[in-house]
Amino acid sequence: MLLALFIDRFFGWPDSVFRVISHPVVGFGKLINWCDCILNKDRWRFKVRLLFGIISLAMVLIPITCLSYFFVMLFPTGVVGTILTALFAWPFIASKSLADHVRTVGTLLASDDLVAAREAVSKIVGRNTQELDKNGVARAALESLAENTSDGVTAPLFWGVLFGLPGLLGYKVINTFDSMVGYKTPRYLAFGWAAARLDDFVNFFPARLTGLGYIILSSSPRRGYRIIKKDAPNHRSHNAGWAETGFAVALNIRLSGPRNYDGRVTHYSWINQAGRDPDANDIFRGLVLFNRLIWLNSGLILLSAMFLFSLKAG
Repeated sequence: MLLALFIDRFFGWPDSVFRVISHPVVGFGKLINWCDCILNKDRWRFKVRLLFGIISLAMVLIPITCLSYFFVMLFPTGVVGTILTALFAWPFIASKSLADHVRTVGTLLASDDLVAAREAVSKIVGRNTQELDKNGVARAALESLAENTSDGVTAPLFWGVLFGLPGLLGYKVINTFDSMVGYKTPRYLAFGWAAARLDDFVNFFPARLTGLGYIILSSSPRRGYRIIKKDAPNHRSHNAGWAETGFAVALNIRLSGPRNYDGRVTHYSWINQAGRDPDANDIFRGLVLFNRLIWLNSGLILLSAMFLFSLKAG
């Protein structure tokens, strides 16, 4: 997992590779979309759609995790097996692509190109970005960076360290399933219920590790812990609330608050309300903080490996 993180951090998933073979998560998405089209009919009753949502999740999750376990069993032991496992894990860690997308928003915002910054941030958030001011664009970019630190980096590494490649791929299937169908809309309330609940479970510990990691890197961890305990439960997502609150406290900014989804204003609670409104400079400060958390994660992985080796040696 540590080697996979380093490969992604320095190389990401190159566009030249994407143009030739796309990306494995795109393949997951096609399978999920097929299940949605075939097994989620509007005319069916709620309980039927709920059942087929569970079946669909199992149909995608179980074969992929079993296949990854089969590949791992074929890998040789030692250095060669470690390298092969890292290469298979590499596409499912998204640290570089996340940082690159957020950096683009910061660069455009710093050059006062608000229209282009709105367009860039719309690629990484689900809200309506056309009416956002500079502070709103910065806030949206930083919220995405904070939340996806957990979903795109900490959680894959967490489950990869615990259960190897099958754990990492299993997490990515669940997370991708939830991102596509885990919505409280008439179409997905029943069909996406299982994916949403399972995603909440697999992100429980990684989200809290991410939030606490950001708090540790802040100027006042004790004060940050008090704020995260108070504000994280008020977030629309208890998991994302930990990551966003820790991030906001470390940067001394406020996040969340009212936002526009498809023309409808939703009044969410502020996170770290005493903080100031973020700007372009805070995006670059946030990227520095994100890099520090990557190194913190690396150290934790290394310590975990040393602990496991000591147990085996003992």
